Amino acid sequence: MYSADREGTMSDDNQLINDQTSIIDLLLSDEEKQQLTAWNATQQTLLFDKCIPQLIAMQATACPDAPAIVADQRTITYRQLNQRANQLAHYLQQLGVGPEVAVALCLERTPELLIALLGILKAGGAYIPLDPAYPTERLNFLLTDAGAHVLISQQHILKRINPPDLQVIALDKDEVLIAQQSSDDPAVSISAEDLAYVIYTSGSTGLPKGVQITHKSLLNLVYWHQQAFGVTAVDRATHLTSPAFDATGWEIWPYLAAGASLYLVDEGLRTSPPQLRDWLVQQQITITFLPTALAENALLLSWPATTSLRYMLTGADILHYYPPATLPFMLVNNYGPSEATVLVTSGHILPTSDSTQLPPIGRVIANTQLYLLDEEGHQVPIGQPGEIHIGGIGLARGYLNRPELTAEKFVQRTLHDGSRVRLYKTGDLARFLPDGQLAFMGRIDDQIKIRGFRIEPNEIEFVLNSYPAIQSSVVIAREDASSDKHLVAYVVLFSNEPIVISSLYEFLSKRLPEYMIPTVFIKMEKLPMTAHGKIDRKQLPVPDEANTLRDGELVLPATLTEVSLSNIVAPLLGLEQISIDENFFMLGGHSLLGTQIIAHISKEFSIDLPLRTLFEAPTIQLLAGEVEQRVLAKVESMSEDEVLRLLEQG
Repeated sequence: MYSADREGTMSDDNQLINDQTSIIDLLLSDEEKQQLTAWNATQQTLLFDKCIPQLIAMQATACPDAPAIVADQRTITYRQLNQRANQLAHYLQQLGVGPEVAVALCLERTPELLIALLGILKAGGAYIPLDPAYPTERLNFLLTDAGAHVLISQQHILKRINPPDLQVIALDKDEVLIAQQSSDDPAVSISAEDLAYVIYTSGSTGLPKGVQITHKSLLNLVYWHQQAFGVTAVDRATHLTSPAFDATGWEIWPYLAAGASLYLVDEGLRTSPPQLRDWLVQQQITITFLPTALAENALLLSWPATTSLRYMLTGADILHYYPPATLPFMLVNNYGPSEATVLVTSGHILPTSDSTQLPPIGRVIANTQLYLLDEEGHQVPIGQPGEIHIGGIGLARGYLNRPELTAEKFVQRTLHDGSRVRLYKTGDLARFLPDGQLAFMGRIDDQIKIRGFRIEPNEIEFVLNSYPAIQSSVVIAREDASSDKHLVAYVVLFSNEPIVISSLYEFLSKRLPEYMIPTVFIKMEKLPMTAHGKIDRKQLPVPDEANTLRDGELVLPATLTEVSLSNIVAPLLGLEQISIDENFFMLGGHSLLGTQIIAHISKEFSIDLPLRTLFEAPTIQLLAGEVEQRVLAKVESMSEDEVLRLLEQG
């Protein structure tokens, strides 16, 4: 069980953070020193006497019948949300949950997820969200590493999890016991310094790491967000990210704490930008967060001028596009690591005629400081690149059970005025623009961001190197012709070990989430090295038809349907030909690219084909069967005249 004395925990962290290095600004002019100091003057006095549970309880009293959560045909009012969360909280307290006690939850994105999150906080505990889509082996590792006291899930998810020695609550099985608990607010003293949640991110050592966030850090994000975007009870916001993505808390708590309505986005809409746009308009959504890749697709669409949407927030990856002048809402780009409570900079992105520079990532938010330092700890002049170091209320307590890593990444520095600041070394590069906004410039290490997910290649390489046929490997991200990033693995094989890519893919899918599995595998005799003995990533070859590992002989299309599908899929994958028995996801495919393929197929065959079809039938051969069945079903439902007209149209 993860539990600690609060004062002891904080003092332990302070003992770990003992670097006495000073931030030297000798490279700066007096004018630059004054300007940088002014940009970091973000202090706001906030009251931290009430945490998230109390704020939502206040809304339940003020507007009990107002809709808190809307999902499909279900609406949960603030009274219902508060009462059901209270009942779960009382039940958790009977199991020993209280301040500094961690509770894991592995639930799909439903109202029950939100009720469980709030229930954990109301019990005084800290939640650890796990994505049920993760492979079983990864889920079991995270549960063991977290030392959670309780696991909240559902029966169908628990069937494939082998949790360690902890107490398990299946919400669908234990709902009667939970419903018997008091619906009154539980008696518990929650301090702003208490742990609110632990979020796991990819780890550079080959294993995921848990980031510890306190209520105070979370509240600072909530209060800033409500003020920055004018959040009130009349707003309608969305929740569409994975439960284990740190932006989930950002999507939820600022709105529920303000009495607004939170709309859960259906899984199918997440992967179809046109349908998502229509849904946002129909539901009169006023504020939404879309991860960068999805937001970029949405920006290319035509939006009705009458939409209720006021803000589209985006972040988690590099934004490549400026909004068109006709966009009827404000686009806001955001940046921040999990270690600083989701985000630290935010900025409105305006239309521009000069798109030679990427959109900036904004300015620092309330109670946050940001320093750009060179390798020697000097603050760099305005306009020069430096590593982002973050300070302020939003900083995490540190990494769970990783004191060495905490000491390495969370350091103390002395400013030119003699004051001491605690900073997080991000590994990200940026430069200040003349107006105080930041231009993101990439990484100083090998960390990767793909479709909003933060990935440490070492974690993938660790798993790859455990495969019997692989001697060594290196993983990088590459962009294809359409600027989509995908993971490429370069592998050196043992001389006598054959490799079957489909078997390797199956091996990886049991140990890594889908977004961390390379989609292209390149066989290497040896990995290129620099003069210093490190892998020279710049010398790794570009994937092509000749060097990409693929299974078996090329099986050509045998039917007209297979020919048509091959002509659609191959170009979108950047390939001249694909075998009809090759897996789409092993050729560089992913869900966002899949939406384009499904759209082309639906138009080509005049059928309604859901995206899940591609996951269930990921080869041309299997997909052809699905398409032919749907075409046949459509024809059988048509009248004779409709069939004749269809034949005339070709």
